[in-house]
Amino acid sequence: MAGYLRALACEFVSHALIFTSVSPKEMVTMGLLDKVAKFQTARQLMAADLYNYFRVIESAQENTVRYQGREIIMLGSNNYLGLTNHPKVKEAAQQAIAKYGTGTAGSRFLNGTLDIHVELEAKLAALVGKEKALIFSTGFMVNQGVLTSLVGRNESIVVDRTDHASIIDGARLSFADVRKFRHNDMENLELVLSSDRERNKLVIVDGVFSMEGDIAKLPEIVALCQKYEAFLMVDDAHGVGVLGDHGRGTCSHFGLTDEAGLIMGTFSKSLASVGGFVAGDADTIHFIQHMSRALMFSASMPPASVASVSAAVDVMLEETWRHDALWRNNDIMRERLDDAGFDTGPSETPIIPAVVGEDMAAFRMCRRLADEGVFVNPVVSPAVDEGNALIRLSLMATHTEDEIHQAMDIMTRVARELEIIPA
Repeated sequence: MAGYLRALACEFVSHALIFTSVSPKEMVTMGLLDKVAKFQTARQLMAADLYNYFRVIESAQENTVRYQGREIIMLGSNNYLGLTNHPKVKEAAQQAIAKYGTGTAGSRFLNGTLDIHVELEAKLAALVGKEKALIFSTGFMVNQGVLTSLVGRNESIVVDRTDHASIIDGARLSFADVRKFRHNDMENLELVLSSDRERNKLVIVDGVFSMEGDIAKLPEIVALCQKYEAFLMVDDAHGVGVLGDHGRGTCSHFGLTDEAGLIMGTFSKSLASVGGFVAGDADTIHFIQHMSRALMFSASMPPASVASVSAAVDVMLEETWRHDALWRNNDIMRERLDDAGFDTGPSETPIIPAVVGEDMAAFRMCRRLADEGVFVNPVVSPAVDEGNALIRLSLMATHTEDEIHQAMDIMTRVARELEIIPA
């Protein structure tokens, strides 16, 4: 009977296709790919000449970059310490290629662990004050790999609602119960933790929030985690190189390194390459090392990237003027933005948002600034609440005072012409 019904159904579909003159392939396309045809937002922005994504840069990521054949001031990069074009970092990468080649052709779990992977892990553990570290091929994979291996069904992951997308996605993939609390709201965090007393809980927060530029209230978070027996993980992608002693990160900044169970960081910001790491006690890292599918089933970081990160850590600790210069530049830009009347939100770091209002205002301003010599990034809904679109500014240690003032002169004039700030 079941076979007969299947045959009848197939015959019905066949007749329907003939009758409608639609091929089976077209039927699939009309269903599965219907969303593709409906997605027109990016094309509309392109047609209006306001598309500000996937822009092509023709030079190294420095304080100025070559864009559309012109040199413009870069205020949209996460190269906080200005190390992506540092001679020692580039030389280390070149030497690694000469010795190890361009790739490992395998995962860390099998043939993809080189001696320089292990050496870098020891250096990173020492940097953030933990017993052991483990490196992954991207920062996104760190959060995915840690959360999916460490937390599971009948357990909870508690996240700040503005945590990075890699945290949100990793939490979803873990099969744990995901609970969110309002951004940096300690009363709301306590409410969430107190309502989930019976489960094992992991709280994960950004050390420095990548859009707002503010710092997690780590002392209060630590106290609540201890009160409600929750394990704490700090995503310090934007904290390493920026906060703490010699750029050791947010936990160092607050003197709470021992209180954070795990600290993760990325290499694509201050450390001038790509990849990421997690650091903690040796037993926990050992467990993640053998349970993380994101680590075990991905090719390992290529030798050039590993060597460049290792050199970047050395330069960061040796050339301490970079950390000081980054914060000097932060003070200069923040004063200029405040004087001009920009709303910079809760920012406390060299990530400074300038709130402009509607999404289209952000797109227009971003395009105008690029045309006039300043590269910035628009951040629109749903990354921020509707009506709170912003221009995300980020500084480097290598920016000169003249470059900052020149960029702020342009930004102030453009914002006034677009009626984003008062004339």
